[in-house]
Amino acid sequence: MPLPKSLIDGHWRFRREIHAADRRRYQQLAELGQTPSAMVIACCDARVDVSAIFDAKPGDLFILRNVANLVPPFEPSGKYHGTSAAIEFAVLGLKVPNLIVLGHSHCGGVAAYRQKVRDNVAKAGFIGRWLTLLDDLKPEEADIFAHGDETAFELAAIRSSIANLRSFPFVVECERDGLLALHGLHFDIGSGELLGLHPATRRFEPLAEE
Repeated sequence: MPLPKSLIDGHWRFRREIHAADRRRYQQLAELGQTPSAMVIACCDARVDVSAIFDAKPGDLFILRNVANLVPPFEPSGKYHGTSAAIEFAVLGLKVPNLIVLGHSHCGGVAAYRQKVRDNVAKAGFIGRWLTLLDDLKPEEADIFAHGDETAFELAAIRSSIANLRSFPFVVECERDGLLALHGLHFDIGSGELLGLHPATRRFEPLAEE
């Protein structure tokens, strides 16, 4: 089956209208490498366009996407740790100063996990095992009151991923030395609003325009 025509046409529009207009930037990125200002751990959801949300340019963000924007705890054993490898490369290799966990509304991964819990369906397959990272998650009552049950669970997942990031020794060390800041954000697909995890109150609040 050939590549969809819409993708081919889109590529050529990109070449003519975007790449050509910013050719010098792309050449610099090719020759000098990347120095992103942040790593963003986001969901695979096609509705969440990370670069568009932040109006970011090529080279600005180091983006990792997985089901439900989850971070596993530090676990040096085993063979394949794609998410952990990307975090290690961003923090130790690229030395990003910011590490962002970006959740979103109507998350299919979170919804699938919650549905399985309600229906008492046994976890199976790659997705089922991956979503066990959400086991024992407890949404906070204040979040349920302020944002509703679904969003509160998504916010709890972000908090859990932030906590798991702090199980990585090199993340803790860089954060302690002031070289790295951790951020939790939640994107509402319908309204476009971003909620940010306040470091002092641990509450999710709308981001203020500066």
